[in-house]
Amino acid sequence: MSLILGLLGGMGPAATVDFLAKLQALTPAKQDQDHIRVLMDLNPQVPDRNTEATAAGLELAEMAQALAGAGAQVLAIACNTAHAHARTIAEAADLPLIDMIECAAGEAQDTGAQRVGVLGGKQALRLYHEHLAARGLSALFLPPERQAAFTEVLNRIRAGDLGDAVRAEMKALAGELVAAGARCVIAGCTEVPLVLAQADLNVPLVDSAEALARRCVAVCKGWDRP
Repeated sequence: MSLILGLLGGMGPAATVDFLAKLQALTPAKQDQDHIRVLMDLNPQVPDRNTEATAAGLELAEMAQALAGAGAQVLAIACNTAHAHARTIAEAADLPLIDMIECAAGEAQDTGAQRVGVLGGKQALRLYHEHLAARGLSALFLPPERQAAFTEVLNRIRAGDLGDAVRAEMKALAGELVAAGARCVIAGCTEVPLVLAQADLNVPLVDSAEALARRCVAVCKGWDRP
């Protein structure tokens, strides 16, 4: 029997759906029953994780408690920035949390890169800096004016724009990190992989959602500890 995964999602909805597709694709299965049971709260009403952090933390803790009450045995969050509240969320539910930031940082380290570029929101960048530094790796971020451009592109993605112009801009932003010396790039926002693929870069691209999905499969199947 697999552990039941409680997923805090909706930040944003398209990224959560993408995460679920990756979870399904990464699960070795010959029949429906081989897949992982997922209890999900897809909640787009969570306050902004960058500008309303306190309110967001309270909402996320309530979501986690509800998932635990419904039978979840381990938690995951399909949002990088929400991991600023990881400890609060895990404690509120009294359940282990599979940490997306840790998963992605680990996969970045596995590439052998010493300088890692990160595309993510303000809070996520802080978290990645801490996790990468703990592994002896240097984190590279966009300069402030280009970080503002990144935020604008994210807003367009969240509004449903996955067109060529958005894809070209995200590719350019990732390319700037590579030009600055990054030898690996982490898609540190779950919207990024909706418009950026490995084929767009000449260095390894770590998809944080895929890294989390891979770890969720291993934990829920009992192949690894939470």
